[in-house]
Amino acid sequence: MELKDILEGLYAGRSQAHLANDPLSFCHRYKSPQDREVAGLISASFAYGNVKIIRKNLEGVFGAMGDSPRRFVERFDPKQGERLFAGFKHRFNDGRDLCALLLACRTMLVEAGSIEGWMLRFHDESREDVTETLAAFTESVKSLDLSPVFGSQGVPQDSYFPFLFPSPASGSACKRLCMYLRWMVRPEDGIDLGLWTGISPAKLVIPVDAHIQRICGFLGFTSRKQADWRMAREITARLREFDPADPVKYDFSICHLGISEGCDGKDRLKCANCPIAGICSTGAP
Repeated sequence: MELKDILEGLYAGRSQAHLANDPLSFCHRYKSPQDREVAGLISASFAYGNVKIIRKNLEGVFGAMGDSPRRFVERFDPKQGERLFAGFKHRFNDGRDLCALLLACRTMLVEAGSIEGWMLRFHDESREDVTETLAAFTESVKSLDLSPVFGSQGVPQDSYFPFLFPSPASGSACKRLCMYLRWMVRPEDGIDLGLWTGISPAKLVIPVDAHIQRICGFLGFTSRKQADWRMAREITARLREFDPADPVKYDFSICHLGISEGCDGKDRLKCANCPIAGICSTGAP
């Protein structure tokens, strides 16, 4: 079977069980595109680490925000937020970082009408991909006036807020921001949401996490060892050969071979039953 046929089979085999095990599922709780856009940035921002812990912590955040994340952010008061999220902790990030994120979201909504509107200030469809878009977007967010949260104009050195907005300019793979863009930009297909129209799916770059790094290495999509922006673009370029208009359509399916199906390239039984077994060079024992 040809590689494209296998990838298309993976895409067709995505399931609601996979979605339930993904931070994207929080966006699907809301009907309003405006709520989904805001919920998406929050969910993607903290989508690092163990998936069970991610889901647990996001449950707490969205539970506190009520039935409309957009309305909560529009009315967000940093002092009230400081009390509401005093106990929040997600690995590197604490309640103060969460409040800074919510304040940044509020600023984007006030000044541009939407997060997409803010992002589009930095986007040019004539470019190869979203490299420059993300670099300028992250720089703009980190330069916002967050003093109502931090008490000073700049972000204090003991805050991990900048970790939420890495940049391709520093070589980061920007996994969470690329994932957020995938959710917003790709056509609605039961998984991704298709909310934004100003950025073409053809310009997206695949979100590289440990699963994508490992499995795309098995598939020969990258020869690089470091999960950085160069690797993300290298894998995306390979996937673009199969679907130039929508190269990251396969991301969710490939990633959930690891997240939901437990692919690690070492378990002979799992490898034997894996849908990519015939084309994957794992070297499993």
